Amino acid sequence: MTATEIPSSSQHLLENEEKPTTPNPNPTKNSKKLALVPLIFIIFFEVSGGPYGAEAAIGAAGPLLAILGFLIFPFIWSVPEALVTAELATTFPGNGGFVIWADKAFGPFWGSLMGSWKLLSAVCNLASYPVLCLDYIKLIYPILDSGLPRYIAIFFISMFLSFLNYLGLSIVGYTAVVLGVLSLCPFWLITLFSIPKIDPSRWLSLGQKGVKKDWNLFFNTLFWNLNFWDNASTLAGEVEQPQKTFPKALFSAGIVTCISYVLPLLGTSGAVPLEQGEWTDGYFANLASMIAGNWLKYWMELGIVLSVIGLYEAQLSSCAYQILGMAEMGLLPRVFGVRSEWFNTPWVGILVPTLVALVVSYMTFTDIVSSVNFLYSLGMLLEFASFLWLRRKMPKAKRPYRVPLSMPGLVVMCFIPSCFLVYVMFVAHRTVYIVSAMLTVFAIAWYFFMEFCKTKMWFDFQTVDQDKVDDEII
Repeated sequence: MTATEIPSSSQHLLENEEKPTTPNPNPTKNSKKLALVPLIFIIFFEVSGGPYGAEAAIGAAGPLLAILGFLIFPFIWSVPEALVTAELATTFPGNGGFVIWADKAFGPFWGSLMGSWKLLSAVCNLASYPVLCLDYIKLIYPILDSGLPRYIAIFFISMFLSFLNYLGLSIVGYTAVVLGVLSLCPFWLITLFSIPKIDPSRWLSLGQKGVKKDWNLFFNTLFWNLNFWDNASTLAGEVEQPQKTFPKALFSAGIVTCISYVLPLLGTSGAVPLEQGEWTDGYFANLASMIAGNWLKYWMELGIVLSVIGLYEAQLSSCAYQILGMAEMGLLPRVFGVRSEWFNTPWVGILVPTLVALVVSYMTFTDIVSSVNFLYSLGMLLEFASFLWLRRKMPKAKRPYRVPLSMPGLVVMCFIPSCFLVYVMFVAHRTVYIVSAMLTVFAIAWYFFMEFCKTKMWFDFQTVDQDKVDDEII
């Protein structure tokens, strides 16, 4: 594709209004677009993938606060993030998602910084899934708990799952539907088997006496399990009728996600006496054995494997198409947007996150989650600012979905979750501060290095003909 042949998603803006520029994928191949149901389950896996990993919330603060957290937190965090995503993804339906939003609001520097923060957090998140998978599998095969066997397992799991992503986004979408149903089945069953054993008074427990509450772990667990609603926006250029599909998919995925956490936590915490120290990653499998028998424990182990496949595929797809979108915007060299001749997938965009995630995956699960949350918080603060500024900068732009609030209402909607973002960053460990600062400096240096490369013409960059793009989207 030449520099002047820049495709654009159809959208209509009022006259005399600045027009969104949303480069689309290479049109030379008619890759199948994502429909509503596959998109719902891709979003589900971007955000959750099931309650695997949610056990730590009870271990950190007790059943009552954990249950209230998963009931209340979606309304103060997930809903505002999903609403922002629905409006911006339908107004700027191109690959790159939040990178496009920051670029349109504040310019290419902030678009690049947004891309770096979100990509780094996504890659760290990607690395957590093989680790989480092994935390469950090691209960059956203790040899995978540490040492060389664990490292080998992480490598082969990561490479196999990345190859599946290479086969195509439509395959990822429909695979996510199957994986979503199968991975949630053991949680529906454990909830049903728990009902006769439930003692409602156990839900009111604030934790065992003498066990100190770990607020850092508690909020990081909630945050990690209920964020990343905007990640699917990087796939907007691959979605069938994104202006109509995205709001429906976000709403449906939100319902599935909330139910998948609350019901199993209610059932299991009410059915067994509280041993707070046991509520760590992987404890749902032991609960399945205590409540229903070993057969459900083994199904739970299989469920986490299936869930990890879905989580990994959805997250890697988001990373790959974000990199593709940044290459189409000229923020990365053109080579990062190269697609496979066989499957039309951005194979370079798949390879780069895979290799980085392999390195990060040798950290502990808790350290990975903390790093993900800090970097993601930086990106979300910029995303909320972009959302508010675009409302003011482009008030007359036609938005297929529009958050039904005036500017003061939007400020309040974004302010509440922003306070939580600041809190998550404030309680982070010193190591997370140092690592995040180093990565931010690297992201800034990377932007200026790319600009320098453009002046020296060291790499081939995509260039957008602004007038041509604006003409195409009228």
